[in-house]
Amino acid sequence: MKRIGIADTTFARYDMTHAAVNELQSLSAGFKIIRYTVPGIKDLPVACKKLFDEHACDIVMALGMPGPKPIDKQCAHEASTGLIYTQLLCNKHIIEVFVYEDEACNNKELVQLADQRTREHAQNVIDLLFHPENLTKHAGCGLREGFEDAGPVQ
Repeated sequence: MKRIGIADTTFARYDMTHAAVNELQSLSAGFKIIRYTVPGIKDLPVACKKLFDEHACDIVMALGMPGPKPIDKQCAHEASTGLIYTQLLCNKHIIEVFVYEDEACNNKELVQLADQRTREHAQNVIDLLFHPENLTKHAGCGLREGFEDAGPVQ
């Protein structure tokens, strides 16, 4: 049975894990979800590594919601760099799902964006694990998680 890890933070202002679990369970069966919650976004790389090493996860979603200030963006960049390093170290995918608070104009839009981006990345997780040909079919299509797709350049 495949194992999907979800690493999330207490800093996030929306429960992205609820959206991820709901979407994953609606798309497929035959996997177990293991959640690991940490305080902040810079804690996500070690959470993901622990999900791989201690919980034998096949893939991990790293969910975070950086704030709007320059220091928040710097911390998100550092976390992202750590997530990339962890992927290379473990030779497994980490699907980074970051929703920046200033991507939306208000709380309602922020909730919609966080929910939609998380769900669309959950679909990517299922495709990576069970249907990689779906990703190949969409190569070069300008897909965007959380926003309208950009579409291919003609």
